[in-house]
Amino acid sequence: MKKALLITLALVFGLQIVFSQELAKAREDGKFGYINKKAEFVIQPKYKKANSFADGVALVLDGEKWGYINPNGEWLLEPQFRKAEDFNSGVAMVLKGEEWIYIDKQGKELSYSNAEKLYPFKDGVAFVREGKMVGLMNPKGEIIVKPTYKIIKGFRGGYARFANQSGLWGIIDNKGNIVIKPEYTFVGNYVNGVVRAKKGEEVFGIASANSFNKVDGATKIWDFKDGGKYTIARKNDKIGFVDKEGKWVIEPQFIEAKAFKNGYACVYDGNKWGFIDTNGKVVVDYKYDDVDYFAANGLAPVKMEDWGFVNTKGELVIETKYGITAFLGKRAVKGFINDLARVKYKKKWGFLKPDGKLLGDKWFKNLEPFIKIK
Repeated sequence: MKKALLITLALVFGLQIVFSQELAKAREDGKFGYINKKAEFVIQPKYKKANSFADGVALVLDGEKWGYINPNGEWLLEPQFRKAEDFNSGVAMVLKGEEWIYIDKQGKELSYSNAEKLYPFKDGVAFVREGKMVGLMNPKGEIIVKPTYKIIKGFRGGYARFANQSGLWGIIDNKGNIVIKPEYTFVGNYVNGVVRAKKGEEVFGIASANSFNKVDGATKIWDFKDGGKYTIARKNDKIGFVDKEGKWVIEPQFIEAKAFKNGYACVYDGNKWGFIDTNGKVVVDYKYDDVDYFAANGLAPVKMEDWGFVNTKGELVIETKYGITAFLGKRAVKGFINDLARVKYKKKWGFLKPDGKLLGDKWFKNLEPFIKIK
C-alpha cells in the first residue's frame, strides 16, 4: 500500500513538473531550440525557424515544412504544412494546398466555417465575417457574436474594442458579452475594469460598465497599466494623473509621463526622466535619458547611453551597459518579467537575474521570453 502511494505521489509530482515547465526560444549557430531556466537547451537548436510555445505546443520549421512539437521536443504533428499559425484553445490554422483550414491537435480538419477568409484564434475567439460586418466564433465553432459589428479590434487579456454600425465604440469580452456599451467616439484598451473614452469631439473621460466620468479639462487620456492605480492625462499642454473615477490626483505639471504601475510612474521634466510615487513625490531623481516601469521586484530599467536598473531608492543596482527591448513590441514593458530581464550585450542576448548575474552564465544570438507550459 505504501509503495503504491509513493508511486502515485511520484507520478503526480512528475506531472506537476511537466505542467509548470517554462521554456524560452533561443538561437545558437543559426538554428532555434528551447532552453530551461538554467539556460540549458532541453530542445536542441535544430530548427530553421520556430515560434515560442503557445497552447502547450510550438510551431517549428523543419526543412521546408511546418509542424508542431510538444515540450519534450517530440512531434505532435509532423512537418507537413507549407504555412501554419500557433494553436490557441486547441485550434490552429494551417494551409492545406491553397486553402486555409482549422485543425485540432490530432491534426483533424474542423469544419467550422465556409467563409472565404479564416482568421486565427486569439484569446479563445476567432473573427468571422459576412460582407463588411464582423462577429466572433468560439473554439467549438459556435458563433457567439453574429457578424453585426463594423469593427472588432484584437483581443487583449480577454477584451476587445468594437464599433457598431453607427461607428460608436464599446468593449466586448471573449465570451461575446458587451462589457461597455458602444456609446463613444473612441475607447482605449480595457484595463483594471475601466477604459479611457471620448464622447463627441471634445469630452474625454473614464468609462466603466455603469458610468462615464468626464476628466475636467483633459484633451487626451492614456490607457491604465495592469495593476496601476492612476493613468496619465493631458491638460493645458501638461501631463498629470487621474484615477479610475476620472479625478485629477496629481495636477498636470510634467512634460511627459507614463502611467503608474507597481506604485510608481515615469516622469519627464523636459530634460531627463525620473520616477514619482502615488503622492507625486520624486523618489528617483531626474537624471536618466530614458526609463521604463518598475517591475514587481522593485527594479526598473533606466538609460544613460545604455540600459541598467535602479531600485525604488534610486540606487543603481545593475550598471548601465546593456541593450534592452520590450518582449512583445514597442508598447510592452521592458525590464524584469518574473525576475528575469532580457538584455543585449556585445551583440548577444541573455537573461539577467535581480542580482545582476547572467542566467546560466550564457549568451545567445537570439532569445525570447519564457513561456509557462500548461
